[in-house]
Amino acid sequence: MKWVTLISFLFLLSSAKSRNLQRAARDAEHKSEIAHRYQDLKPETFKAVSMITFAQYLQKCSYDGLSKLVKDVDDLAQKCVADENAPECSKPLPTIFLDEICQMEKLRDSYGAMADCCSKADPERNTCFLSFKVPQPDFIKPYESPSADVICKEYQDNRVSLLGHFAYSVARRNPFLYAPSILSLAADYEHALQKCCKESDVEACLNEKKTAIKEKAKKVAMKHQYACGILQKYGDRTFKAIKLSAVSQKFPKTSLPEVRKVVNDLNDVYHECCAGDMVECMDDRAELTTYICSKQDVFSSKIKDCCERPVVERSQCITEVEFDDKPEDLPSLVERYIEDKEVCKSFEADHDGFLSEFVYEYSRRHPEFSTQLILRIAKGYETLLEKCCKTDNPADCYANAVEDLNKHIQETQDVVKTNCDLLNTHGEAEFLKALLVRYTKKMPQVSTDTLLEMGKRMTGIGTKCCQLPENKRLSCSEGYLNIVIQDMCKRQETTPINDNVARCCSDSYAYRRPCFTAMEADTSYTPPAFNPDMFNFDSQLCTAPAADRETGQLKLLINLIKRKPQMTEEQIKTIADGFTAMVEKCCKQTDIDTCFGEE
Repeated sequence: MKWVTLISFLFLLSSAKSRNLQRAARDAEHKSEIAHRYQDLKPETFKAVSMITFAQYLQKCSYDGLSKLVKDVDDLAQKCVADENAPECSKPLPTIFLDEICQMEKLRDSYGAMADCCSKADPERNTCFLSFKVPQPDFIKPYESPSADVICKEYQDNRVSLLGHFAYSVARRNPFLYAPSILSLAADYEHALQKCCKESDVEACLNEKKTAIKEKAKKVAMKHQYACGILQKYGDRTFKAIKLSAVSQKFPKTSLPEVRKVVNDLNDVYHECCAGDMVECMDDRAELTTYICSKQDVFSSKIKDCCERPVVERSQCITEVEFDDKPEDLPSLVERYIEDKEVCKSFEADHDGFLSEFVYEYSRRHPEFSTQLILRIAKGYETLLEKCCKTDNPADCYANAVEDLNKHIQETQDVVKTNCDLLNTHGEAEFLKALLVRYTKKMPQVSTDTLLEMGKRMTGIGTKCCQLPENKRLSCSEGYLNIVIQDMCKRQETTPINDNVARCCSDSYAYRRPCFTAMEADTSYTPPAFNPDMFNFDSQLCTAPAADRETGQLKLLINLIKRKPQMTEEQIKTIADGFTAMVEKCCKQTDIDTCFGEE
C-alpha cells in the first residue's frame, strides 16, 4: 500500500503565517488538529510521516504491520476532514497515535514493560513511550541490500514501495531522527538511484552514495538527540539562547525581530520533534522553511539553491548551508555595551531583551566562534553588569571588560591550538593515547570500554576539525565535544561517576566544556587491587588482527592507569616503550608464550 511519500508528490504548504504553535492555541484555532495537518501536508506526505512515527515507537514491527496502523490514522484523518465535529476528531495528534499503539494485540508480548505506558494519562504516557526508544537497536539485523540491478529495477517498477521501505528502515534504526530529515534522506537516496542506475558500474556508484547517506543519517540523528537532551535538561531559555546565537551567525544581515521569530518558531518545532510528534514537527518545520524562503532578501543570499528544491529537501539544506557574509562596517560593540552611559539603565529596564540583543550583535560579528563561547561571553557580561550596575560608578567597574573578554577568548583558542598541534605533530595514535591518559585520570570509575569509545570519538573530532581552516576549528571542535560531554553527563545521571563530573554536568550549558577541560585527576579514587592476570600475555598478541592488537594495548594502558593513577607521563612512556619492545622481541620467537612469561 502506498503509505510513504513520493518525492514528486510532495505537498504544497498553506501560506506561512506567524502563529502560536502551542497546542492550546492551535486547538482553539482548529477544531480538529488531525484534519488541519492532513490538509496542510496532503495525503501522501501525511501517510509517510505517520509511518515514520509508528516505526520510531514500534521499532520491532514489520513494514506491513505498521501499514495497518497508518491506514487507521489515515482513515480517521479523511473522516475528520469531511466533518471536524465527528467523534475522535478533537483529540491531539499524539493521543491519536498512542491510542492506536495501545489498541494493538500482543503489544506486551513484543515490547514487555512498554505496554505499561498505556495505563498512564497523556502527556506522561508519551514520555513513558519515549523512554523505551532504543537509539542503536541491536535487535534489528544489519540491512542486507539486494544487488544493484535488483534495486534499480525495483525503483523503476515500484518506486513508492522502495522509498517507503527506505524511510521505514531509517526511522526504526534512528528513533530520534526528525521526520523532515528522514524524508530529506529519502530524497538523497532517490537522487542516488537516478544517477547510479545510469552508470556503467552501478554497484560501486550506489555503494559510495549509500555510505555517504548512512554517515549523514548517523550525524544528523546524533545532533537531533543532543538537541533534545539540551532542551530537556536546560529548558527554553537556554535553548533559545543557543538558537539565537546560531541563527544570528547564519543570517547576520537579518534584523533582530526576524531572528527572534525564527528562534521562537524553532523552539516550538523542536518541542514537537523531541516529543515524537512527527506530523506536527514535519508541518511546522516545513512552514518555517517556506517562510524563510519567501524572504530570501531578508535572510540570506546563500539559500537560493535550497529554496528552489522540493519543500521536503529545504529544511535540511538550509540547516547545512554556509553562513551568509556579514554586513560591512558594523559599528563597534564597545560603544553600545561598554561606553554608553545608558548601559545600566537599558540592562535594568529589560534584562533578557538587552542580553538577547547583545548575543545577536556579538554572534553576527563572530561566525568563527562557537555558540558556547558566545554564550559564555554573554554570561560574563551579564554577571559584570549585575555587579557593576549596583555601584556608584559602573563605568569604572567595567572599564576592563574588553581586556577580560579577550583573555577568555584567547584561552579558548589556545585549547584548540594546543590539541590540534599535538594531533598534527604526533598523529592520531599518540593523540588518542594522550586523551586516554588524561581522561582515565579524571574519571577512572568509568568502564574501560566507555573510556576507549570516548577517546576514539574525541580523536575523530580532532581529525575532523583540525584539518579545517583556523576560523572554523573552534566552532567545530567545541560543538562536537559538547555532544560527547552530553553523553557522558547522561551516564552520570544513571551511574554516578565522581564529584568532579557531577559538578561539571550540573554547570551551566556554556561552561560544561571548559569545566571538563580544567578537571583535575580524581584524588578521591581508590584503585582496585592489582590483578596479575591482567598482564598475562600469549601468542594472540602476535597473531590477532592489527586492529584487535591495537585495541588490546589501549585497554591495557587504561587499566594500568586505573591501578596506578599517579603515574607520570615519563613513567607511562617508559612502560609503553618496554611493552612495544617486548612484543616485537617475543613475536619473533619460536615459543612465543614462554618468551612472554619470562619477560
